[in-house]
Amino acid sequence: MRVAFVGKGGSGKTTLSSLFARYVARQCGPVVAIDADINQHLGLVLGLDPAALPEPLGAHIGEIKEYLRGENPLIASAASMVKTTPPGRGSRLVGLTDPFFADRFTTTVQGFGLMVTGPFSEDDLGVACYHSKVGAVELFLNHLVDGRDEYVIVDMTAGGDSFASGMFTRFDMTFLVAEPTRQGVGVYRQYRDHARDFGVPIAVVGNKVHSAADVAFLEDQVGDDLLVCLEHSPAIRAMEQGRAFTLADLEPANHEALGVLLGRVREQEKDWERFGRQTIEFHVRNARAWANRATGEDLLEQIDHGFVFGERPAVPAG
Repeated sequence: MRVAFVGKGGSGKTTLSSLFARYVARQCGPVVAIDADINQHLGLVLGLDPAALPEPLGAHIGEIKEYLRGENPLIASAASMVKTTPPGRGSRLVGLTDPFFADRFTTTVQGFGLMVTGPFSEDDLGVACYHSKVGAVELFLNHLVDGRDEYVIVDMTAGGDSFASGMFTRFDMTFLVAEPTRQGVGVYRQYRDHARDFGVPIAVVGNKVHSAADVAFLEDQVGDDLLVCLEHSPAIRAMEQGRAFTLADLEPANHEALGVLLGRVREQEKDWERFGRQTIEFHVRNARAWANRATGEDLLEQIDHGFVFGERPAVPAG
């Protein structure tokens, strides 16, 4: 199952991504968390030294394209692949523990795997947008065949930036983290309206709640989309300040809230038909808007209309 955490900057989505990944890793598995935010803080919140982070996906997108292209006859070369290129017969479909990604692009922390897109480099400044790096995550998700007891948890870019690509449709469940403020619910309304158009399941997680009045505000503003609230937490603040932390340190109500999130994900049906249809839809959009011009090819010819999304590889990839 694929889970996204979104919200405005400062809402606590990175912290909640880290807490949920820890919680799920203790309940089931395997689990991979991906830091796809321009502010690369997920590893920091998990207690990793920067030197211990894995190779960034965004810095090796050419190699990733070549690997995922496999022997797909509709894709002439890795250079003709873009972030939306869908898999087809001959593509290399990957599992959550695929050696290419697990051995080089994943670091084990807190009982699960961590992948990162990586920050801007000096060469990127002024000439590249961050979505060029997030494209590596989109390609990974496009080619991933995950099961119900496997979890990918992605800390997404803040606010409306998540809609700059079709990646927002690649998840079984999206949790929007909202503080009890007008700014917090403003991002919710934007996300809700876009998500509704594509049938993207979304639930609101209230965060940094101090009082019953805060809860009432969120209930009034988001209605039935409000799933659960996490109260202001000294334990979480200590974790964010780099002090020792385990899930046992969480306040009982906040620990129970993580269980509510997992329960909501487990209730969600995986819809491979929708996933495949929207993968192709966004590839068509991108091909017509810019990618055909950029590559000098008709990228609609990359679409394998006979390919069935969700089929697991017959043998382990790699």
